[in-house]
Amino acid sequence: MRTDSSPGSLPAREHLPAAAAGTPVLDVVVPVYNEERDLGPCVRRLHEHLTRTFPYAFRITVADNASTDGTPHVAARLAADLAAVRSVRLEQKGRGRALRTVWSASDAPVLAYMDVDLSTGLNALLPLVAPLISGHSDLAIGSRLARSSRVVRGAKREVISRAYNLILRGSLQARFSDAQCGFKAIRRDVAQVLLPLVEDTGWFFDTEMLVLAERAGCRIHEVPVDWVDDPDSTVHIVRTATEDLKGVWRVGKALATGSLPLDRLARPFGDDPRDRDLTGVPQGLARQLVGFCVVGALSTLFYLLLYSGFRHFAGSQLANALALLVSAVANTAANRRLTFGVRGRGGAVRHQAQGLVVFGIGLALTSGSLAALSAATTDPGHSTELAVLIAANLAATVLRFLLFRAWVFPDPQPAAPSPEPHLPEPHLPDPQRTWSDAR
Repeated sequence: MRTDSSPGSLPAREHLPAAAAGTPVLDVVVPVYNEERDLGPCVRRLHEHLTRTFPYAFRITVADNASTDGTPHVAARLAADLAAVRSVRLEQKGRGRALRTVWSASDAPVLAYMDVDLSTGLNALLPLVAPLISGHSDLAIGSRLARSSRVVRGAKREVISRAYNLILRGSLQARFSDAQCGFKAIRRDVAQVLLPLVEDTGWFFDTEMLVLAERAGCRIHEVPVDWVDDPDSTVHIVRTATEDLKGVWRVGKALATGSLPLDRLARPFGDDPRDRDLTGVPQGLARQLVGFCVVGALSTLFYLLLYSGFRHFAGSQLANALALLVSAVANTAANRRLTFGVRGRGGAVRHQAQGLVVFGIGLALTSGSLAALSAATTDPGHSTELAVLIAANLAATVLRFLLFRAWVFPDPQPAAPSPEPHLPEPHLPDPQRTWSDAR
């Protein structure tokens, strides 16, 4: 997994300004490998559709992944015959490598790609890129699993696709519905920051990009599509599924260990009310309370199980101390990552040390409760001990949250604003241009 520095923070979402004709607004990449038969009809149909319906300047880029048949010659002929079509040759295979190469070098403010078989209906192309042009979203994907989508495909591919997306939801907590549909778009300013973090160069490229974008706080727009399966597809399902599962494991491990620098992607979201600085309103309090309660409930259960186990060979005070110590270390680690969003190993030792101080306060409360119980009765029952400990832990929990939030994991102080680099604004053509101008 890449851990190198990203090019910078994600930009604020803004509507792309309408201006005079110049740089294409949209660059549609068609990655191909040995597609000499389908490439010509695909590009000509796509070019005709964009010329007729798309209100801005566009470009179609054929990205040839080291084809060994006549694909390069077909691509070159298309570039010569059709305006706004170009061909790029790569000497290595890999759809992800092709997209990264072309997108990284493109000057268009909106970047998209689609499969050469055009399984996805082209009427979804404008709805796909419109939220990116308007500044509403950062990425957009076509979804075959949306309720209003119309999909024709065999049972085998249907089961594999749905199973894969269930795996993503269960293992990587992905909230997007369809990672594999070959119909996606991204704003160039977002791609410049996000792509250096994406490691895969093959079919898992899409999924990895979407997972990282979602974790970084990007907004992903989903468009229901009409989709018809291509029975002549050259995709090797078993090999692709195996590579995808390896990618899921790699990304999941990187997210769990905090080795991805997603914290450096903190971004301004424009006029997002969740990101406004409001006087007297602690930032993220509601989310932190929910996370702390979930972690606290699991930690309490873990603590009680440990106490019951230690009680078999130790007195109540020693069993309580051991159970509280082990659960406190686990509780601090869980709250550090899940409640307060601290990633990476930086400061972990200090946080655990501060957590042990908080543990000492909890130990004093619970031990004092046990001492009071022992003073009140000479032989308290086990259930009575547990009830007293639960009450003492509830009191300690409130104090623990306050100490965690104010002392152990305080909100970082906002850094002084640095001057933003000057980036040239993309030039958009007049949306009222005629059909002949588009050609």
